[in-house]
Amino acid sequence: MTRDADSDDAMAALLGDTAAALGDALRHGDAGHVPAELNTVRLAARIRAVADDALQRSVVRARGSGHTWQEIGDALGTSRQAAFQRFGKPVHPRTGVPPTENPLTDAGRLALEVLDAWMSGRDDELIAKFDDTMRSQLPPDKLAQTWPRLTGLVGAYESRRDPIVRPLGGHTIVNVPMEFEGGPMTGRVVFDTAGRIAGLSVLQPGV
Repeated sequence: MTRDADSDDAMAALLGDTAAALGDALRHGDAGHVPAELNTVRLAARIRAVADDALQRSVVRARGSGHTWQEIGDALGTSRQAAFQRFGKPVHPRTGVPPTENPLTDAGRLALEVLDAWMSGRDDELIAKFDDTMRSQLPPDKLAQTWPRLTGLVGAYESRRDPIVRPLGGHTIVNVPMEFEGGPMTGRVVFDTAGRIAGLSVLQPGV
C-alpha cells in the first residue's frame, strides 16, 4: 500500500470515527450538562478541520487528473475564480515555481474589521490604517461618500461569507463574497506587509 493510500485510510477512519462520535453526542446531548454540549462543539470543529483537509486533497487530485477550475467551481457550488483563489497555487510565469511570499497574519479577520468600519461610517478608524497612497486618494470628504454611493448602486448590504486570502506581489489580497439587495459582490481589502490598507473596493464577482 502506498503512503498516499495509508494517509487516505487514516483520514477516512478519523473522519468516520469523529462523525460517529458527534452523532452519538448529538443524540444524547439532552442530558443538560455543559460539558456534553461543549463536546459536540469540539467534535464538530474536528470534523470541519478533517473535511477541509480532505477537500484540499480532492481538489489537488482533480487538478492533477486534468479537471478545470470551472469544473471544480461547479462541484463546489462557487465560481471558477473563487475556487482558484481558495485552492490554487499560482506559479511564476517564467520559472513555474510557486511564489514563496506569505500572506499577512490574520488577514481575513482584519479585512472583516475594515469592511465593518467602512459600512458603519467609522472613517477616522479607516484613515488611520491607510497607507500614504490611500490617504492621499481617499481624504475624509471622499471616503465619506463611498459607501452611500455604493449602496445607491447595488442596494443595502445583506450578508457575507468567509474571506479568501492570497498573497500577491508583496501585498495580501482578501476577497470577501458579499450579498447586497441588488445581488452578489466581492469586497476586497489589500494590505501591505506592515498591515496598512493599500486598497479598498467592492467589485463585481470574478473581477
